[in-house]
Amino acid sequence: MSHDAVTSSPATPVAAHGGTRKQIFAWALWDWGTSAFSVIVTTFVFARYIVSGYFVDTQVADAYQAAGGASVAGPAKDAYDSAVADLTSWVGWAMAIGGLAIALIAPVVGQRTDAGGRRKLWLGINTGIVIAATIAMFFVQGSPQFFVMGVVLLTIGNVFYEMANVNYNAMLLQIATPKTMGRISGFGWGMGYFGGIFVLLIALIGFILGDPPYWFGIGTELGMNIRAVVLIAAIWALIFSIPVLVAIPENKATNPGAKLGIIASYKKLGREIVHLYRNQRQVFYFLLASAVYRDGLAAVFAFGGILAGAVFGLSDTAIILFAIGGNLVAGIGVFLGGWIDDRVGSKRVIVGSLAGLVITGVMLFFWHDGGTTAFWIGGLMLTFFVGPAQASSRAFLGHMAPEGGEGELFGLYATTGRAISFIAPALFALFVTLGGSTYWGILGIVVVLLAGLLLMIPLRAKFIR
Repeated sequence: MSHDAVTSSPATPVAAHGGTRKQIFAWALWDWGTSAFSVIVTTFVFARYIVSGYFVDTQVADAYQAAGGASVAGPAKDAYDSAVADLTSWVGWAMAIGGLAIALIAPVVGQRTDAGGRRKLWLGINTGIVIAATIAMFFVQGSPQFFVMGVVLLTIGNVFYEMANVNYNAMLLQIATPKTMGRISGFGWGMGYFGGIFVLLIALIGFILGDPPYWFGIGTELGMNIRAVVLIAAIWALIFSIPVLVAIPENKATNPGAKLGIIASYKKLGREIVHLYRNQRQVFYFLLASAVYRDGLAAVFAFGGILAGAVFGLSDTAIILFAIGGNLVAGIGVFLGGWIDDRVGSKRVIVGSLAGLVITGVMLFFWHDGGTTAFWIGGLMLTFFVGPAQASSRAFLGHMAPEGGEGELFGLYATTGRAISFIAPALFALFVTLGGSTYWGILGIVVVLLAGLLLMIPLRAKFIR
């Protein structure tokens, strides 16, 4: 039996049965639906849109076009590139502020929903705010005066998406047993990947490929086609987030009479962290190890598009096509990983996936001059390993979560992931600077993934469910 086999604890009873098939499917549909926010808003469409030429000062943009655009070097191109860099910088700072907010409030949100038995309520509220922010993005016209509005909405959406994920991840323990934790976690993550494929196909076929007018007679003026894609993502998320709120009962309150204030909640959080370090050292170390390698996993997505275009020569359309193919491969990987997880243990899946990522990353570094073929091969290999690492990390933590403390522990999981989220971007930039070329950034990401792998290998966790 694997070293991370399940052991029981009389202080934390484990239910003999999990959720029904209907409940499990309803839970997974939330990931299927809200993946639209992840792939359309934060990764491939809206985030790229608000740092595009639409939002560059009109005089700078006009001078750039008059001088010949990207194909002609000179002062006009330099000014335009500088303006785009400034937009990107502002988005980066806004996301950093949002990440800080998540790190500060995520564990307290989880703690309070555990105590009050309001996990589903807050999942609904947080998801609703994400959808509302996404709908509002439709009104961010492609003009400089709408840039601040776009950045604010993007930040709000990201913060509440992470808050919703705290509630959603903790809900896994309401529908899974120790024997099904891995496959159900993988099923939910896989549904998210396949949901992303459908939304990306709609975006590509309906509003990006070819010349306007697109579906419904929509054109490109003021970014209307991009804004339409974002609106579709909001509707998609709304439809598929409803089933989980209907099918799964509210969690049982652990302390229904308690009404801790904000300061008292943070004091309690501090005591819990000290308790973890003193009495559940392996949980503490897992939170640390996972924070490191999850930062590397996030960097694979954050810099994947940059590397695809700048190093391997993929066009914008080809990048979206790769995203579709990558989601498909990741979905296959995560379903397979979930099945393996329940047979050999979460840790082995995580370690194997991280090792695969490190090896593939090194291969891509040496294949940097291999063009689009090299990126498609190496990139798809990366996506195959990313999904199992993510899903089995959630399952691993679920096995260690005490009954009634799931939300708080998953809140800490979100917080630790954000607390050091600067490491991979910093190493990416450092390696690019030292190496003098963008492809050196691949090694920066590999270093982070390798560090997480080395921290993960010594763990010998005892599961309580």
